[in-house]
Amino acid sequence: MTALPLIVGMGGINAAGRTSFHQGFRRIVIEKLTAEARLETFVGLATLMNILTAKDGQLVDADNNVVALSDVEKLYGEQILSGTLIRKIEKNHFDVDATPWQQRMNVQAEEPICFQVKAKELPNPVPSSWGVSDIENGMVSVEIPDVLSVRHDTFRNNPIKAAGQLPTGFEPSKLYNSRYQPRGLQATIFGAADAIHSTGFSWKEIVDRISPDEVGTYSASVFGQVQGEGLGGMFQNRLKGDRVTTKNLALGLNSMSTDFINAYVTGSVGTTFSSTGACATFLYNLKSAVNDIQAGRIRLAVVGSHDCALTPEVIEGFGNMSALANEEGLKKLDGADTVDYRRTSRPFGQNCGFTIGEGAQYIVLMDDALAIEMGAKVLGSVPDVFTNADGIKKSITAPGPGNYITMAKSVALAQSIVGAESVQKRSFILAHGSSTPQNRVTESQIYDKVANSFNINNWPVVAPKAFVGHTIGPASGDQLAMAVGVFSHNIMPGITTIDKVADDVFADRLNIATDHWHCDDMDIAFINSKGFGGNNATATLLSPNKTLAMLAKRYSAEEMAQYQVKLEQTELAQLSYQQKADLAQFDIIYKFGDGLIDDSELEISQDELNMPTFEQAIKLPSTNPFDDMV
Repeated sequence: MTALPLIVGMGGINAAGRTSFHQGFRRIVIEKLTAEARLETFVGLATLMNILTAKDGQLVDADNNVVALSDVEKLYGEQILSGTLIRKIEKNHFDVDATPWQQRMNVQAEEPICFQVKAKELPNPVPSSWGVSDIENGMVSVEIPDVLSVRHDTFRNNPIKAAGQLPTGFEPSKLYNSRYQPRGLQATIFGAADAIHSTGFSWKEIVDRISPDEVGTYSASVFGQVQGEGLGGMFQNRLKGDRVTTKNLALGLNSMSTDFINAYVTGSVGTTFSSTGACATFLYNLKSAVNDIQAGRIRLAVVGSHDCALTPEVIEGFGNMSALANEEGLKKLDGADTVDYRRTSRPFGQNCGFTIGEGAQYIVLMDDALAIEMGAKVLGSVPDVFTNADGIKKSITAPGPGNYITMAKSVALAQSIVGAESVQKRSFILAHGSSTPQNRVTESQIYDKVANSFNINNWPVVAPKAFVGHTIGPASGDQLAMAVGVFSHNIMPGITTIDKVADDVFADRLNIATDHWHCDDMDIAFINSKGFGGNNATATLLSPNKTLAMLAKRYSAEEMAQYQVKLEQTELAQLSYQQKADLAQFDIIYKFGDGLIDDSELEISQDELNMPTFEQAIKLPSTNPFDDMV
């Protein structure tokens, strides 16, 4: 019997806000929310952005004036909306209107320039125009010609000015003792803690029920940490006359988010795994967790990804590939002299490049037996994730056939599980939707061919990057979070940043709306991602309703009744955290040195290993998996 991996917790942060309890999803579709949900969302964002603070059971502003809940939108709604989603890059990242750079320039000297250096410091080979003569003690005299090529510090008006930034005023570094940690790892701590709290259980409540090695952590970033605290410092500090610290290299590694979760959030001694697949990185890690749960190797997993790479270097790298939307291109598209930064990302419309974003997305997975036993709230289930390459390529960044395979497999699997009617009438796509002219054609053609093969018409297509930008590693986590939001709220997000679908998009069988719309209960979401190099992935995501219906077939009526009783307590605990989180009381989990395991206290026999702080023992292998060969 194959275990079904269930999503029982979800947390993180991106340009739309907090992930848990759908705050980010609600921000995106805020025009379609009920009055109650709209109020909750504005209050939650106001405290997340440090516009308001909870004090003695009331909200107060920066001057300690009490603000009524009902007045939050009226007083701060415009500020909240303008400080979320895609917008002009703020100066806490860098100044896009005056970005530091260096220009090489020739300087004419009045006469040849002479100086003395150690012989071993001369370039090899020495330029033929230089005059070099020995002095003594390893020193030489160098005479260079009267024209020097030098570098001159200056500034430039960066042509790429917009990004999907974390909400204005949100500073994860201030939520815990973050020391010298890069922004991406700060977001990881926040996201993982948010996901765990959202389950309604403490981490210890869960792990006490299973063996310590039945836990897994699966996470990675694409860029690692490129700010000064990480790889940025390692590469730049000497050039700036500063010291490279002992932390720059280690904190810069792209596997460090996994290590931080294990070391400072969960204290896990179980499976640890980091996989990068360019823009499909979140799904690559999800695939490994799903496979390990189905194989029985683990029963509980934290899965996710982060990238906070809004630096001049990364933006220039993408910009020089003509991958990012720039001011000139946007003005040309709109026939205007100014740019609406909110509409920089335009999936499946007339566009000129994608918009980079920053974020961290994490989910908690359980096998179905553990979820039923504990009374966990089911947000959805992931029967499989498919990853396929593109074969031979001319350009490493060009698309290929791999995504046809992943989408076809994913849809075929869903049809075999829930039937053709569900796929045809109650499924939707969370598109990669990067907002490049090439992608809008190639990706829509994939969906069109798959829709034709499975007789699907009017297939809804949603594109989160229109609102939060392309967060790179966690991008498919943004897509999954939006899919779970659709399951919960029955609102299908349209692509509101475009006026109409571009003429070259294969849209005959697709429903690419330009406004949000209310939908019926949906059964399946297909999370699709395309990454540079041929890193393609698609996940099949089943709704909570479909998942519970399947669980009712596997478990007895009595077991399901007991599950419902436990679920009521879980939901009360979840509500308690949601209410606190909406007031920015996140209870960040950060166990720096708390609960260290003393190696001398380990007890090892031939059958099992016992450790202090863990309730269950780790069973050691006792059977030969290759007994037919021995």
